[in-house]
Amino acid sequence: MSNEDQKPAEAPLKERGTYRSHRPQGPKFLAYISANWADRDNTLPARAEAAPFAKARRAVVAERFAGKVVMIEAGAMKTRSNDTEYRYRPHSAFAHLTGWGSATVPDSVLVIDTRHSTQTIYLRETAGRNSEEFFANSAIGEFWLGPRPTLEQVSALLDIDTKPIGDLDDFRSELHDSDVLTLENDELSEYLSELRFVKDSQEIAEMRKAIAASVKGFEEVAKNLSKAVGHKRGERVVETSFFSQARIEGYDLGYETIAAAGHHACILHWMVNDGPIKDGDLLLLDAGVEVDSLYTADITRTIPVNGKFTDPQRKVYEAVLKAADAVFAIAKPGLAFRELHAEAMRVIAETVSEWGFIDISAEESLKPENQLHRRWMVHGTSHHLGLDVHDCAQAKRDLYLDQVLAPGMVFTIEPGLYFQPDDLMVPAEMRGIGVRIEDNVLVTETGVENLSAALPRRVDEVEAWIAKTR
Repeated sequence: MSNEDQKPAEAPLKERGTYRSHRPQGPKFLAYISANWADRDNTLPARAEAAPFAKARRAVVAERFAGKVVMIEAGAMKTRSNDTEYRYRPHSAFAHLTGWGSATVPDSVLVIDTRHSTQTIYLRETAGRNSEEFFANSAIGEFWLGPRPTLEQVSALLDIDTKPIGDLDDFRSELHDSDVLTLENDELSEYLSELRFVKDSQEIAEMRKAIAASVKGFEEVAKNLSKAVGHKRGERVVETSFFSQARIEGYDLGYETIAAAGHHACILHWMVNDGPIKDGDLLLLDAGVEVDSLYTADITRTIPVNGKFTDPQRKVYEAVLKAADAVFAIAKPGLAFRELHAEAMRVIAETVSEWGFIDISAEESLKPENQLHRRWMVHGTSHHLGLDVHDCAQAKRDLYLDQVLAPGMVFTIEPGLYFQPDDLMVPAEMRGIGVRIEDNVLVTETGVENLSAALPRRVDEVEAWIAKTR
């Protein structure tokens, strides 16, 4: 049998997903593909706006964990199906402490060595042109992913030392396990999460960008509502209208869009978005753009798709708006975070009691052992917002709920009422109506600023907005 007739050895199972590839091989081809390339442009970039802020954050972490080596991994690409991956997003703690954002090279690692007062990002550069990986490795090859920044370029951009990822193993080998803290350490994860409660000026600027981009997304949805009405998957028309702006204005969605029409609005995390939208429906749209810094908005509006609320829809909507406005009225520095929810629940309890939906007073319902009003709003009223849509989520529970509001905090105000289509405790004309109004607010020195105020909230404003866009 000739060499040409010999079958190659079977590849290991984990490598068989690459059988579709027919890459050229051999030293002659490698020499050919490595030759005659123009010199690269290795111009150093200007320092990123986030760099000094990230450096200050790292200094706080170094002080808190003196004597330790803190390692924060950006994370690897995640497989979606076989050998295809999801769009890459680094870990939020890595983004917060480096300022690198969506351009982060996968598998990078931030090391804060407090013993020697050094801070370093280890990263994988583009495979060299004299390497087979240059054209053959779909994970790091330039032909597949484009050129990666050099160590020097990343160092200049982020104002931090950089080293090849291959040097990290040698560095690790010199460490004792007791010296190293990673995100698997509860104390470190808690601290890094709690560090994000109060946003600095750079973070607030990025939040404004994310919210402004999201407003454009909502406007795009309003323009396309007529296309959605009557379509068998009208909710998908809405979803994709917003997503187009998320990709144009930012990096991605901050979370999967909730485009819930009709009774789907009563399903709190309805993300299937495969239903029709009918004339006369309310559309509950909960969506947010994640910008390149990875900060995200989280806004909800409930709108009549034909531009006019029915009387029952208006009644529910104005009750929710009343609860939201009550929270806005009390939110200010010095107030306990949990009081935001308590105020919204006071209004919701009073509302359903006045409507006769519960057979006890609002005061009785608000007692911990009762809570009957929560049948129609089981979720919380507020959550922190930032790099994650539910930011600071690893913080200690008592600190999250009992903390005092301080200037620089960014969170949501989002009461709702949801009357399931088969709920026999509410009048028939209200069944299947779900309303949520969600805004993103910044705590100031004297109160709060509604960062999402560009989107109308009041009934007449919403109706005028739909009429204008139609």
